Amino acid sequence: RNKAKNVIALSKALIDEHGGEVPADRDQLVKLPGVGRKTANVVLNMAFGQHTMAVDTHIFRIGNRLGLAPGKTPEQVEQGLLKIIPAEYMRHAHHWLILHGRYVCKARKPDCPACVIADICKAAEKTAEMPAPLVPIAPLS
Repeated sequence: RNKAKNVIALSKALIDEHGGEVPADRDQLVKLPGVGRKTANVVLNMAFGQHTMAVDTHIFRIGNRLGLAPGKTPEQVEQGLLKIIPAEYMRHAHHWLILHGRYVCKARKPDCPACVIADICKAAEKTAEMPAPLVPIAPLS
């Protein structure tokens, strides 16, 4: 029910306050009904190509578990990841991290033997003695 109400209110706000255009500004986006920082970051990244990091539960876990961007809040993890992820990967990084967290670095039972970054993992609950080999990542074209 809340989602439906928010979609209607969001649509009305976009028409009435933004001339039917989605704003390309985080501060304006989070003022819209049902839009928080994570949703705003997804819109800015996917629709406008801005370098943002939408931190969901998977990315929050990975940032802390791997020690890539430790933080107590999603915004702290976001800021840490923005500092370390090279610009050429920012457009797709949040999707890659979500998929890694969903299918490999799972919350309850991480699949460490299948992990291509197991050798840099700082997780205390490491279960694999032999990490998967590193796979080079080519720059995006």
